[in-house]
Amino acid sequence: MMAAVYRGVRDIRIERVPVPRISASEVLVRVEVCGVCPTDIKKIHHGTVPAPRIFGHETSGTIVKVGGRVDGFRVGDRVALHHHVPCLNCHACRHRTFAQCPQYKRTGVTGGFEAAGGGYAEFVRVMSFCLPGLVRIPRGNTFEEAAMLEPVNTVLKAVRRLDVMAGDVVMVAGQGPIGLMFTKLLSLAGARVLATDFMPERMRLGKKLGAARVMEPDSPELKGVVERMTRGRGLDAVVVAVPVDAAVRQGTELLRGGGRVLLFAHTKRGADAPVDLSTVCVDEKDLIGSYSADVTLQGEVARLVFRRAFDVRPLISHRFFLEETSAAIDLAAAPTADSLKVVVKRRA
Repeated sequence: MMAAVYRGVRDIRIERVPVPRISASEVLVRVEVCGVCPTDIKKIHHGTVPAPRIFGHETSGTIVKVGGRVDGFRVGDRVALHHHVPCLNCHACRHRTFAQCPQYKRTGVTGGFEAAGGGYAEFVRVMSFCLPGLVRIPRGNTFEEAAMLEPVNTVLKAVRRLDVMAGDVVMVAGQGPIGLMFTKLLSLAGARVLATDFMPERMRLGKKLGAARVMEPDSPELKGVVERMTRGRGLDAVVVAVPVDAAVRQGTELLRGGGRVLLFAHTKRGADAPVDLSTVCVDEKDLIGSYSADVTLQGEVARLVFRRAFDVRPLISHRFFLEETSAAIDLAAAPTADSLKVVVKRRA
């Protein structure tokens, strides 16, 4: 089969590799669509994991082979994949910190080599412990919509950690694909969203997705807008959907006592930033994080996406074929004014 193989820092090569062989407790899926995720971009651009690997984990496709011990799935099923699934029994899972579960940290979908998602390939093997993460795609929905389930899941998980109430005012810093998902899901939860970004096109889409106000983060009017929206009390919560320390500082300053700042994009290890710890201690402002998906939310996410209460289709701006994976990654890493979510599709 054809695959986009990571061979080193910024080195993606289109190669012929063996189709993965499955065991009796696994399934083989022909990939149709795979989204480009910032976490994979960081691994590729910074070489944080050894080569070779086949990345890509926002994946949808069709089951083409089913192991003899697998129940509930059959050849021809159209499915969305989750490459991380927790055990639901360990200490971390009992505390609902699923991303810290030892099983969750194993990648259970592979196109070959060390398991890394495998979506930038024609076929992937889904291991037995990740079968609970398979979601069937309804007849009226597309593979592109299904490939968006995983990123929407990560955002819904983070929204739940914020624990917002109807009427709360939340600032979402950054209106890239993830920031726009936050804007929509927070709006659906009843929050009033103040969305910030520098790109007018993204601010306009943020408004369409439910933001009460959109503006540039360095606007001199921002503080006054926050005061008017909150009647002087300050923001109830801030989502930092860009890896920018200044956005964390700004959000903390605009937050009311007892509010929460949620980090979603600060995933680079070893990065330090100054924090006024008195705001955490005396002002009781929580600084929290959220990472990856929650498989227990997959039913709710599927309903939101497939019933189009959250229509994710406008978020997909660019489509590349598998042999163009390197160009897809480059665009997602350096977005243009007209680019949002970038996906890789198998050539028919």
